[in-house]
Amino acid sequence: MITKAVLQKKIRKLHRYLGVILGIQLTLWTLGGLYFSWTSIDTIRGDDLKKEAPMPNLKEFAASPSQVVDSLRQRHPSFEPHELVPVSINGKAFYQISGHMNHAEKYFLADAKNGALRPPLSREEAVQMAKDRLNVEAAVCEVVLIDSTGPHHEYREQPLPAYAVTFCGNVNTTVYVAAELGTVRSFRNSQWRIFDFLWMLHTMDFQGRDNINNWVLRIFSLLGLLALLSGFLLYLLTSRRFSFLFPRPKKTVV
Repeated sequence: MITKAVLQKKIRKLHRYLGVILGIQLTLWTLGGLYFSWTSIDTIRGDDLKKEAPMPNLKEFAASPSQVVDSLRQRHPSFEPHELVPVSINGKAFYQISGHMNHAEKYFLADAKNGALRPPLSREEAVQMAKDRLNVEAAVCEVVLIDSTGPHHEYREQPLPAYAVTFCGNVNTTVYVAAELGTVRSFRNSQWRIFDFLWMLHTMDFQGRDNINNWVLRIFSLLGLLALLSGFLLYLLTSRRFSFLFPRPKKTVV
């Protein structure tokens, strides 16, 4: 039979080890929570540097959507469009066409006046578009065309290829412009990168950041519950108020 003293010792030991293991993660959760609550989400997203996307001139849309789709299917019979969006690319109107082709997502740009397809954005067009969306003056440090991203890339799960246009100075922001879509997709700055890293630690999803059903988080949640329960039980074992729950065994007189 396990005595109260032995049970108390075992639970105290379990509680101590769980405290060390969980304490590290709780510290990371707390640091993340402090950063999330003390940093403006507008700053993290780069909204304070963004201009609204320019609206295309609807008078320039002489070609109808059906004409554009028919022309596109003549060149790419396997293409299945699911969305047409009017966009403005450096002051000129285009149709942005999204769809599937050969079991993959595919995008095209068509001239709004005659429906003619145009190639993806050039480097110069992407830089100009990024500058036009920035509400401050800043010099361009670097322009990189990316055609693949890993699971930890700051432009992950976004349309490719894309130009990464990085601005210097106090702006210190990279603007990602999707070449085939002809649109600015995201702003990434130092605050966002810190947020992204802390969010990974917060969700404990070390692959894609946003899966809160991963087993690491589940295990730590169960361990946290076990630590709480062991703490409550340890309190009951050591408190005189609840000593009646664990009566001492009667001594046998020989």
